[in-house]
Formats: sequence, C-alpha cells, structure tokens
Amino acid sequence: MKAAQIKDYGGEEAVTVNEVPKPVAGEGYVLVAVRAAGANPFDYKVRDGSYKDYFPVPLPAVLGGDVAGTVAEIGKGVSGFTVGQEVYGMAGAAGGQGSFSEFTPVKDEQLAAKPASVDFVTAAALPLAGVSAYQALVDHMGLKAGQKILIHGGAGGIGSLAIQIAKNLGVYVATTADAPDIDYVKSLGADEAIDYKTQDFAKELKDYDAVFDTVGGETNTSSYTVLKAGGTLVSMVEAPDEALVKRHNVNYVQQSSQATSERLTKIAELVDAGKLKVNVDKTFPLAEAAAALEYLKTGHPRGKVVIQVKN
Repeated sequence: MKAAQIKDYGGEEAVTVNEVPKPVAGEGYVLVAVRAAGANPFDYKVRDGSYKDYFPVPLPAVLGGDVAGTVAEIGKGVSGFTVGQEVYGMAGAAGGQGSFSEFTPVKDEQLAAKPASVDFVTAAALPLAGVSAYQALVDHMGLKAGQKILIHGGAGGIGSLAIQIAKNLGVYVATTADAPDIDYVKSLGADEAIDYKTQDFAKELKDYDAVFDTVGGETNTSSYTVLKAGGTLVSMVEAPDEALVKRHNVNYVQQSSQATSERLTKIAELVDAGKLKVNVDKTFPLAEAAAALEYLKTGHPRGKVVIQVKN
C-alpha cells in the first residue's frame, strides 16, 4: 500500500510517499481503509523533529492522526464495529503507523461511527480538533449557560469548533483572531471578536469564567488577568506558571487531548444535529502530503487541511 513517511527528520523534503507493507488489525485494533486524513500541527512538528527528544517515533514513520474511512478488518477482542462500517477517529501516529496511508490500524477505543450527515473529507477534519475543544470546554471547564469564555485562535481548527460548542452550551464567547478572520469567527457565533494585532484583549476583557488557549507564549501569560477568581484556564500548549496561578487564584489545566469513542460520538451527534460545522480550508491528494503539511505550517489556513487518500 502507499503511505506518506518520514525516514529522517527535516522539512518538506523529508516526507515521501512510498510502498509499504499493509498493516493488520492486532488485538484491540480495527484496520481502517482510509478515505481521508486530517493534518494537524502535531504532524509537521513530528516531521521536523520538534518532539524527538521527549516524544520520539520509530523511523521510518507514517504520519497522520485524524482518519475517516471504512472498517477493513476487526482485531481480536473488538466489538461494536462491522466490516464496511463508516468510521472516524485517531490513528497511532505516535507509534509510526499513522493515517497518511491507504490502511491504518486504530485502537477500538479511539474510533466511532462517522457522522452520517457529512462526507469523509469533512469527517477527517473533526477528530483531534473536535475532541480537543469538547474535552476542554465540557470535561475540564464544565461550562454552563450564562458563563463567559475567551477562546484564543478562533479561526483555527480547534478554536472554530470550540466557539460553536460553547455557543451550543449557552455560553458568551469572546475570541481573538486576525483582522481578515473577524467576520468569520462572528459567523461561527462569537459574541465578541478581538483583533489580536491591534487590540489588547487583557485590557478589554475581565471577570471571565474560562480561557481556552491554543496559542501560548505571551497570549497565555496575559490570559490570567482575564479570569475571575476560581476561573479555569485550559492550554493546549503551555505549562502553568504556578506564581500566576496562585496570584490570580485560578484553576489551570495543561491539556493532552485524548480521543475516546465517547467523545467522538458526542462530536458526531453535534454534527448530525446541525450544531457543529467544520471548515475545510484545502484538500490535497496523498501524493502531495508533503505540500499539505507545509501549507498547514506556513499558509495560515482558516479551519482544517485534509489529505484525500481515496475519492
């Protein structure tokens, strides 16, 4: 089968599409015939070696986490899936057997029925971004109607879904975005949109119940002042500054997103109910997987980038 691999760390040139042995469905796994695979920053950071010191992958490695396709084989001990079923979830990119391939093994606990109302490309854009937003807002923050949240990076893959999930919960949403994306994030439901290049959100927003940080750096540091005492800051990228946590009396979660069948099913239900939409900025064929990751890294896509493995 064909798969997009890295044999060593590097830039765009490090990703090549090669003929590799077809994997099998081991115990606890489902072999998925891949129709589409979503690209995430994690993928190009693995590619360029950003994680190699503390998150090494066995080389050569097939990249890709987000996956949508059909069940090809069912491993021992797996129940709840049938051959030919349309599914979506998270493949094992960390183990070097990712979704940028014609077939990929997926743990049964990281797989669920695909949202019935969308195609494979759209479904492949959902797993990591959708689960990240749902885990932060529902599981970590426990947001309730009438509360207020600041979501950083509202036009991105995770932020755009977080806005919609928050609005579905009845929450007031402020978000940061670049000027060209202000109208876009408002169309997603944001009540207030702040141009991060010309406005200082830390001076304009106060007494918020929660902040969801997908940006890091100074944006993260400034976010503590937005929260009310007892508020929650969830970051996808930064560890807590314990001095600031204590000074502002806030709860802090450095989130490592975990795709579970339960969370994936919740996301699918929101999609099929018309309450959650994902914007696919651009698609690439598998042969152009290297270009897809480079576009994701440098092209500032609005929403998600997806690799279409099979039409």
